[in-house]
Amino acid sequence: MSTPSKDNAVRRIPRGEKRREEIAAVAERVFLDRGFAETTMQMIAAQAGASKETLYRHFGSKEGLFSAMVRSRSARITGVDDCELPVEAPPREVLFELGVSLLRFLVSADSLALYRMVVSEAPREPELGRIFYTQGPGRVLDKLARYLGAAMRRGKLRCLDPELAAKLFLGAIFCNRHVLELVAPGWNALSDEQIQAHVEEAVSLFLARYDPDFSDRAL
Repeated sequence: MSTPSKDNAVRRIPRGEKRREEIAAVAERVFLDRGFAETTMQMIAAQAGASKETLYRHFGSKEGLFSAMVRSRSARITGVDDCELPVEAPPREVLFELGVSLLRFLVSADSLALYRMVVSEAPREPELGRIFYTQGPGRVLDKLARYLGAAMRRGKLRCLDPELAAKLFLGAIFCNRHVLELVAPGWNALSDEQIQAHVEEAVSLFLARYDPDFSDRAL
């Protein structure tokens, strides 16, 4: 009897994990609609068709539920949750794909609404800001820094401080655009072609500095 090939195998999601993802998706809508402070576990439970006990069993607290929601958003940018960026792939390819995914994601309406909510409520709920950073932007930064460090050890890049290099790359991708979208949403919107052109230029600038053949000479 033949067995299914590995490529054709379909990952079966356990019922508990599937239910957890469903609840996190509902919670995201409620958080964005009402804000963190005004959202209660009872509201989320009612919207999800679950009991509060189920929510507490899966997430422990409202902060734990928010953390899971942000972590899921981070995974949408870098790939499957808890997986590393592909170490063997060339830097230009990895940086371009990550940059395009990141910029597309950050200028989406839901992502901007989430940022505004966190910025608004973090002064009253400092833990909310910490959770958001560590499970969102901080996770993307850490994954990129680990990839850059691995690429340096393989001789593909020359960056003695991978974390600093990662910060510079991510800043080049979204800093100006993100500020603009936050304060003037919808103004001078980017097309997908413009997003890709922006990322391609940022990748080229990055590699001009960190390519192994780079030499310290005046430009």
